[in-house]
Amino acid sequence: MNQERQTHYRACHLCEAICGVVIETEGPDVVSIKGDSDDPLSRGHICPKAVALQDIHSDPDRLRKPVKRVRGADGGYEHQPIEWDEALDLAAMGLVETIKNHGVDAVGIYMGNPTVHNYGMMTHQSALFKHIRTRNRYSATSVDQLPHHLISLWLFGHKLMFPIPDIDRTDYFLMIGANPVASNGSIWTVPDVRKRIKSLTERGGKLVVIDPRRTETAELATAHHAVKPGTDAALLLAMIHLLFRDNLVQLGHLTDFVDGLSDIQQAVVHYTPEWAASHTGMAEEDIVQLTHDFAAADKAICYGRMGVSTQRFGTLCQWAIQVVNVLTGNLDREGGSLFTLPAVDQVVGASPGGFGRHTSRVRQLPEFDRELPVACLAEEIRTPGEGQIRALFTGAGNPVLSTPAGDDLDGALEGLDFMVSLDPWINETTRHADVILPPTSPLEHDHYDLAFHVNAMRNTARFSEAVFDKPEGALHDWEIFQGLGERVADALDLEARKAVPPHVIIDRGLKAGPYGDNSEHKLSIEALRATPSGVDLGPLKPQLPERLKTPEQRINLALSAIFDDLGRLEQQLNEASQGYRLIGRRHVRDCNSWMHNFTRLVKGPQRCTLQVSPDDAAREGWLTGSRVSVSSRAGSIEVELEITDTMMSGVVSLPHGYGHGRPGTLSGVANAHAGVSCNAITEATYLDELTGNAALNGVGVVIASL
Repeated sequence: MNQERQTHYRACHLCEAICGVVIETEGPDVVSIKGDSDDPLSRGHICPKAVALQDIHSDPDRLRKPVKRVRGADGGYEHQPIEWDEALDLAAMGLVETIKNHGVDAVGIYMGNPTVHNYGMMTHQSALFKHIRTRNRYSATSVDQLPHHLISLWLFGHKLMFPIPDIDRTDYFLMIGANPVASNGSIWTVPDVRKRIKSLTERGGKLVVIDPRRTETAELATAHHAVKPGTDAALLLAMIHLLFRDNLVQLGHLTDFVDGLSDIQQAVVHYTPEWAASHTGMAEEDIVQLTHDFAAADKAICYGRMGVSTQRFGTLCQWAIQVVNVLTGNLDREGGSLFTLPAVDQVVGASPGGFGRHTSRVRQLPEFDRELPVACLAEEIRTPGEGQIRALFTGAGNPVLSTPAGDDLDGALEGLDFMVSLDPWINETTRHADVILPPTSPLEHDHYDLAFHVNAMRNTARFSEAVFDKPEGALHDWEIFQGLGERVADALDLEARKAVPPHVIIDRGLKAGPYGDNSEHKLSIEALRATPSGVDLGPLKPQLPERLKTPEQRINLALSAIFDDLGRLEQQLNEASQGYRLIGRRHVRDCNSWMHNFTRLVKGPQRCTLQVSPDDAAREGWLTGSRVSVSSRAGSIEVELEITDTMMSGVVSLPHGYGHGRPGTLSGVANAHAGVSCNAITEATYLDELTGNAALNGVGVVIASL
């Protein structure tokens, strides 16, 4: 029987680029996924991940029904399918009993990276968590972008006020510890970045990349400078020093609302380019030339991402990056860094965030936005006493593979009294869960990108209809949160949140937003449905000081917490380092730990290798394909070597998110391409001490031949 072919328009939700796709289906099958040339942001571009949307939907390992953990005949654990009412009752009962017996802080919550790729997870988690006001909340934020949030809060007054690089109009782009050709941008929604870089250089602009590895992005750059991992703050401080020393400070339009310049000038007086060169390995004359070229450019951008965020001085780096942009007048300027004005404006509608209002129980690490650093999750489970985590809720996350000292956390999870996971897979973390609640597939629900329009290099809006109907007996993630919230509220004699579908919440946000009822655009869900490829709302524009959420709408660059951190920088830079320094690595077919179970994304050469430089290989007698042990204070792994001239001597690189193949998981393809977990050798105590953000780059390791 012939089935009618249908065409669907959607945004790919698998990374921050939110590329538009055109999906063709026949009955229950996806037959084609192509880029949507009418999408005003992605312009027809897609990467291999978008084509894998069909694999995620049809994955035989994806759970279609809830499961509960039981003892098997062999004495081990297995997961058995159950019905939804039983699953929701069991999950709610486990949480409620923990609260009644031990208090709300005995419940821990961890939300993973895919949460922000799915608007139902964002709009409805409060339906449950409003009844569990625990201090033990965690998320992927503190192994990722926490320094960005804190600097945005301190400088601009809101955790979501990220300065976005205006690549299409700039003349000079200084990129530090970022590889958007592999990531499609990060805290920067920039689809088709390869073509945008080519346009930049063809019009005479420059891209300068600072990274210990000659990345895929560095291959396209005008210049690449390798620096030692974890020393980027020294480079940035020397640049600030030079801007003052050589009379290159020109605030321009920012002059009337920026404070703290004299304090900063005094703070950086000793951070000379000679000092920075001694720590970074970058030549003194190159640091001077870089700074002068940046200051002389008509329009310039300084931007840094994972390499400078997930290290010991992540917050210091993000502060210094914004100081460089401000001192040269390139913040809030076309061709520099600008703020978005998204259609659903969370800068107006969401809490600005807060910092240090409470600390973790064991190590006294500070909270940000009511979340603690996930680096302390294992110890908060293991350590007895009031507030010990006894039950854990995880949503769309796999912290065993994605957070520091993952093997320690893996063991700690077995000590919990109860665990529930909202997740479609039995992975290295959820295998410990007593109940797993799987939501519908991404193609079975509608979607609006709340998070990534905030980070986009152009203001656009797009609503994605579901490609397939919700299967009978399935629940969307927001319905799972709603069902759990109602049960927990009933058991604790609290008022449950009224059930409102996420598209209704977004519709309200659109109508109240800057392009809504009081604008010429009149945006609404219905208006977006009528334009399925999305609506172009124009390039980013200057918005300061009106957009600022700080007191008196001013930017105070002189932050006492940052100045206090300078002593730690000097001390730790002067510490003798032994062995090698480990950094991460991203591939365009990867996104953390959740895309290794799809054949089209893992095919090709082995990617989970330890990359080393030819000089180091020659000195150590290593050969490509040899196996070595890599050890740190956290543990040891064995991995295959790959010798490549892209690596700086003394630095080694291992990709993130591997380490599959553990008993009890249900991931056939991933387990066949298991690799090793870099987080088995990253340390829970190796942090950006200002925030508690994990330092995943710059970890000291010792390598031995096997």
